[in-house]
Amino acid sequence: MYRVWGFLTDYSLLLILGALIALVWANIDYSSYHHFVEFKIWDHAPIGHLHDGHRTLTLHYLVNDVLMALFFAIAAKEVWEAVVLKNGSLRGKKAATPLFATAGGMFGPIGVYLGLALIMGSDTYNAVANGWAIPTATDIAFSYLVGRLVFGAGHPAVRFLLLLAIADDAAGLIILAIFYPSGDLAPQWLFVSFGAALAVFVFANWLPRRLDRGNQARPNSTAMRKLFGGLPYIIAGCISWYGFMRSGLHPALGLLPIVPAIPHADRAFGIFSQAETHLHDLLNVMEHALKYPVEVVLFFFGLCNAGVQLSSMGDATWLVLAGLIIGKPVGILIFGWVAAMPLKLGIPEGMRIIDLIVIGCVAAIGFTVSLFVASVAFEAGPVQDAAKMGALFSFGAAAISIIAGKVCRVEKRNL
Repeated sequence: MYRVWGFLTDYSLLLILGALIALVWANIDYSSYHHFVEFKIWDHAPIGHLHDGHRTLTLHYLVNDVLMALFFAIAAKEVWEAVVLKNGSLRGKKAATPLFATAGGMFGPIGVYLGLALIMGSDTYNAVANGWAIPTATDIAFSYLVGRLVFGAGHPAVRFLLLLAIADDAAGLIILAIFYPSGDLAPQWLFVSFGAALAVFVFANWLPRRLDRGNQARPNSTAMRKLFGGLPYIIAGCISWYGFMRSGLHPALGLLPIVPAIPHADRAFGIFSQAETHLHDLLNVMEHALKYPVEVVLFFFGLCNAGVQLSSMGDATWLVLAGLIIGKPVGILIFGWVAAMPLKLGIPEGMRIIDLIVIGCVAAIGFTVSLFVASVAFEAGPVQDAAKMGALFSFGAAAISIIAGKVCRVEKRNL
């Protein structure tokens, strides 16, 4: 359990602190808070928001579009290892039912969100429709913690929940890239990003290993690591980020092409595995080096995005909450049942179908990624603020999960 609390301390508590400061500040003096968030760091900058034909680098842009790329790189690293490495959690038949449930955990919230918006009238629908992806997110760290509190550390539903959350993160990255561009699309710039990834993979990863074939001492790979460390990948990452920015895709995803190019471990141990802290492949070393910077980034992300006035609650707030709290459990239950029963893919031994309802309630904690999607789905204003309130209120799913666990008679199983 200490590993989970350690993860929360590392990546979530500062985020919550930043969000709480933002909420208090915005409700005491919204004008000064807005001035702080939109503070101009560099006018006529090479990067930043386009304004009157030139780019302006603001604090909000620096945090959301530049520094959050480090957070999404860590998420991408976990997804990549889960997919390609031996014992990766998203490989093989064991991942089939969780992947189906993940699809339900996305289509369910979308259906509830858009369906209720339609019922509320065309004006409401037109105003909020672009936020359909906000309730599809699942906050891995908090969902995992609540899952352990509800099911116990030894319950197979906890691993099922973690697989679902990792797959949800992967789908969320794809949704952000495809459906939420940051500007006019110029896909030719993606050649710059993927070209940088290919070049650094060939010259800093593949070629040294190729030259070391048959030599267990691996002199070329060792020399590359000692001389340059992660520098080639840092440079390639900067180039890739710039390519994403110019392509019109959200630049916070700009490091994603570089992650698969970095030398990685031979097998996956999992996001909360203590063993990962002892791995010395370059990908894990770079992730460990990002630990403290990402803590600070998440604090400022909370500070720059959670500052909404309590009076801003509106239709989008309740639609996001309904999508998460109703759509997630229903979607996960239906799709999980279809996979386990009619398709005969099964569920982990010791798990019941009814446990899928509780898993869905736990997965309804959207928070971090929901907050991020809300900030890119809508222009700054009342609808965005209302949607952010829904993302923040999704913490209430933790209490609902505990109640659902009692109602469904979940038997806690500790290790």
